[in-house]
Amino acid sequence: MRLLCLALALLSAPAAAETLSQEIARQGIRATEARLSGLATPSTEELFGLAGLRFLGGVEAALQLRWQTGIRADWSELPILRLPIPENPDARAFVPADFTRLIRDLDADMEAARAALDQLDGRAFALDIAMADLWFDINSNGQRDPGEEVAAVAGLLGGGRIQSVAVEAPVITFDTADAAWLSAYTHFLSAFAATALAYDPEPAIQRVIDSSAAIYALWGDTPPPNAMDMMFGRQVDRVAMVLLALSRTPDADLARDAHAHLLAMIADNRRFWAKVALEPDNRNEWVPNDRQVSGLGIIMPPGTGERWQAVLADAEKILQGDLLIPHWRFGAEAGINLAKLFDNPPAIDLLTFIQGEGLLPYAEKGPRATPLAWTEFERLVQGDAMLFAVFLN
Repeated sequence: MRLLCLALALLSAPAAAETLSQEIARQGIRATEARLSGLATPSTEELFGLAGLRFLGGVEAALQLRWQTGIRADWSELPILRLPIPENPDARAFVPADFTRLIRDLDADMEAARAALDQLDGRAFALDIAMADLWFDINSNGQRDPGEEVAAVAGLLGGGRIQSVAVEAPVITFDTADAAWLSAYTHFLSAFAATALAYDPEPAIQRVIDSSAAIYALWGDTPPPNAMDMMFGRQVDRVAMVLLALSRTPDADLARDAHAHLLAMIADNRRFWAKVALEPDNRNEWVPNDRQVSGLGIIMPPGTGERWQAVLADAEKILQGDLLIPHWRFGAEAGINLAKLFDNPPAIDLLTFIQGEGLLPYAEKGPRATPLAWTEFERLVQGDAMLFAVFLN
């Protein structure tokens, strides 16, 4: 019995002299996260690793559900759903409950990641992670297959149009500041989850699935006379799902949760930049300050952090209702108080929102937001503002 226990302990422990990064490469995200979760007294590096793996594990689980149900990477409006993954030739039929499950599980993993970060309590750490060691087990077969590299799925290396220089075998040294960055990102995804769940999308998804099936039943055996459905059918169905869901009266408590997460995201991001500004080293940086270089080879124009913080400062004032959102019908002295809208959220009626009537309960006179901070940020990063926004969070 003792020999059996010893053998099991050896199998569950990392190989001798194996780094955490190498363990992830060998075992995968969930197995490594499970081992770290069982540690009685984890080090600061292990706590951050645990938080990071729970974050990545939440993304992995969402990608696995997408692979199982064949959800394509054409939901460009939504986090996680737009990431490219290998195609599953034997995918099962997607059902509306899958979407709710994906969102709830993602939020639970973000909460678990924050719990590990809270245990850090601001203590210093430095954890080296080789980007090549990170992979998502998208098809859930326990093996690393082509197309499952985190960098490839997330577009971290050479993805998009962000200027970068080639870095061979990039390694990132995650440190104290990066804990705040990770916390900010968990709040962003939790805000997305709370918003999606607030509108209970399942009935809308089912309605569109049923109506699309009825539409295709009308086709018979005759090919369609044009390619309109092939080009736009899926996109139209997706927009219909979103608009039908938004037409429901949302859950006010979940809307307030989303609002709180967005404010927490900005607070964490501000904490991150404050810590980054004090860093004297220049070692394999994740998001660098003006004196540092990105370990990924991403070229960050001088002043990027300052300009991004200005964007977030405006966003915070908008979320708090200190700056009003302009509306074309409300003139130059009034706008929409977003804080009121989150506190007492309405069903979204595009017609009355565009015309103005639907937003009158949230309209008031006061200082209005301008796009100046965003425009200056966009000018600094040479048109790559959205790509940098995703990276910087």
